[in-house]
Amino acid sequence: MNDQHPHDPAPSGTGPTSGTSPTRRRALTLAAGAATLTALGGLPAFAASAPAKRPTASPMLAEGEGSTTRMWYRAPAGEQTMLERALPVGNGRLGALVGNDPGHELLFVSDATMWTGGINDVLEPDGQFPYGRADFGSFTQLAHVAVDIPDHDLGTVNDYRRELDIDQGLVTSGYVRSGVTYERRVFASHPDDAVVVHFSQRGGGHYTGTISLEGTHDETTSADGGNDSLFLGAEFANGLRYGAAVTASSRSGSVTTSGSRIVFTRCADLTVVISGGSNYAPDSTTGYRDPDLDPVALARTKVRDAVRHSATTLLHTHVADYRDQFEGMSISLGPSTGEQRALDTWERLKHRTQQDVPDPELEALYLQFGRYLMISSSRDGLPVALQGPWLDGNDPDWMGDYHTDINIQMNYWMADRTALSRNFDAFTDYCLAQLPVWSELTQAHFNDPRNRFRNSSGKVAGWTVAYSTNIYGGLGWWWHPPGNAWLCNTLWEHYQYTQDLGHVKKIYAMLKGACEFWETRLVTMTVKDPETGEDREVLVADNDWSPEHGPQDAKGITYAQEVVRDLFINYREACELLGRDAEFAKTVAGLQERLYMPEVSPKTGWLQEWMSPDNLGETTHRHLSPLISLFPGDRIRPDASPAALVKGATELLTARGMESFGWANAWRALCWARLKHADNAYELVVNNLRPSVDGTNGTAMNLFDIYEVEKGRGIFQIESNFGTPAAMIEMLLYSRPGHIELLPALPDAWARSGSVTGIGARGGFVVDLSWRDGKVREAKIRSVGGRRTKVAAGGVSHDVDLRSGRSVTLRHFG
Repeated sequence: MNDQHPHDPAPSGTGPTSGTSPTRRRALTLAAGAATLTALGGLPAFAASAPAKRPTASPMLAEGEGSTTRMWYRAPAGEQTMLERALPVGNGRLGALVGNDPGHELLFVSDATMWTGGINDVLEPDGQFPYGRADFGSFTQLAHVAVDIPDHDLGTVNDYRRELDIDQGLVTSGYVRSGVTYERRVFASHPDDAVVVHFSQRGGGHYTGTISLEGTHDETTSADGGNDSLFLGAEFANGLRYGAAVTASSRSGSVTTSGSRIVFTRCADLTVVISGGSNYAPDSTTGYRDPDLDPVALARTKVRDAVRHSATTLLHTHVADYRDQFEGMSISLGPSTGEQRALDTWERLKHRTQQDVPDPELEALYLQFGRYLMISSSRDGLPVALQGPWLDGNDPDWMGDYHTDINIQMNYWMADRTALSRNFDAFTDYCLAQLPVWSELTQAHFNDPRNRFRNSSGKVAGWTVAYSTNIYGGLGWWWHPPGNAWLCNTLWEHYQYTQDLGHVKKIYAMLKGACEFWETRLVTMTVKDPETGEDREVLVADNDWSPEHGPQDAKGITYAQEVVRDLFINYREACELLGRDAEFAKTVAGLQERLYMPEVSPKTGWLQEWMSPDNLGETTHRHLSPLISLFPGDRIRPDASPAALVKGATELLTARGMESFGWANAWRALCWARLKHADNAYELVVNNLRPSVDGTNGTAMNLFDIYEVEKGRGIFQIESNFGTPAAMIEMLLYSRPGHIELLPALPDAWARSGSVTGIGARGGFVVDLSWRDGKVREAKIRSVGGRRTKVAAGGVSHDVDLRSGRSVTLRHFG
């Protein structure tokens, strides 16, 4: 992530081309030819819902269960502090920030497809892409919903409390007024494709007030008195149509419409249902639109269908569906103290920093919050972008886009590690849906003579991306040649966890196209062999930039060499698994054999970032691009690599420092975990838990990670909320195909006792693990497709051979 990206619209004449441009027609032709390769099967967006699976028994946890996985607060969020204080709900497509004010319940509702902009295929004078809201486009909000209850002003109530129940995917709030206990529950249901707010009370009270639906793009709200509902809709300049609707019902009192409001009077209970979306479709042949979909009509249908069910039915349906994913993993890092548990979440965060005392239950809660966000933002639709589906305005920094030089990759490091493999599919399907246009843009524009990163061979094939991508195949900002390899390697790692050959078949065209691109991009260079001193010819990446600093015309940058090596290895394995393209696999093997592999600088003792003994950029830069072979790659590892190489990587990592943005700290923690340096890895996790005050880097009241873009102004960026949990798991288990190491970087703060269940291991295994006094007590290894692996801990290793679905429990470690 680059905090220097432009935000202003591109100059006149650089906006997106129309849907009838030659480039667009070529993209459509390419997409039609690739349709059978992508096998998307109609990636869901906003569409008619299948009948929801209704549970026959209550899935709700008993009172008191899940007490360590609840975030709670003594005050609501305000309209100006929603992003830092409101609690998030989401069903994978819809997301909402919930304020929980007793007299003014406010929800900021977003839909992941609410994007302006387009294909953005007219280059700027330097051969790069425009990057503004008028051309590349931006993610925006869908609507605001407010439930106003004038008699319940915050100043008139007592015993206020709100919480996020992570175990059940549920935001609740409650208070006492005039002796009556009032409660409300808010959740985003995937089966019913709606956000639901249910108001209840105990003690003979009632609710009287109004419900409003307001657009964020100057839309007009209409009322449907026959169905007690409100709705709105419009169309962006790019042709994307969208709509939203809200309705309400009560078993008591009165619910009607008046003007552009829903009015409810003396209701002992009230259920509010919200839905909406756009006619976005993940299909380049239709311009990423479904011309036959009417989003307004569909939103009205969805809220009308949902509100016919009781609030209990809607709640149980949601909780059963949510827990089906969430309960796949559990974690205990040890007990916290009674004093720590008694604090609300914000005070607890501050106490953790001020006292500098471990709070294992808070740290485990942060990890589970990351899993909650993944379930809430990545389900059979678009993947998680920079802020997920949670916005407080229509001008998110960096357009709320998909960055390809760390951010989207980091968002998915956690999924397979924490029993959320199915949530990875949104990332896969997004890449496949964009591939036809990415390919067209690459072949039409990458070798533009103005592009300083163009291939000096004069040839181009396959596909690559820019640093930013949108949902229309559009690229933004600068070209990012190695981005294709890093996307592919992230997709491949999912196979390593799941052993799903169907996934390999889906992504095969992407892998091959990326290899074809690099076949045209690699150039020959003569270097001296460090061992013999003799000249030898090697292949290096053409002119590039080590994200996001240093010279922009360097050949053979470490980042590119490493990701391309892994791409070639992964592609060759895919060919072998699928029995395809043996000749091209041989060609790729020949390229791989000649690749230059980065060396340690004789001048600094660090792993070189460029093919130079000198440091050519910022020595404490936020990005760890030259260390990509330490994490997420595996070429550099303490148990198998030359000591000098490991030392060089360690020295570079040390120089980068221990203070940065949340996502950068998470990446550092992952690298230190790979080096088995528990203290540093844990310190970086703790750094990310520091309370964010006045926009400083750290954790907001609602546990969102805050990125300080300038003094006094911080923004929410979601990657650390996923990357930090990934680092925590990496401290407990390291894996690669054929090898699993338990507790490689266990910090003292968690060493006394702990357990974790359901964590993924590369090679096709799932591990349950418990420990005491820093040593493994028991490890259960279950195959989900893997066969053989070695499991090591405490200097002892066991060879494991399992058929899929079978498990073994190991107890004898040093």
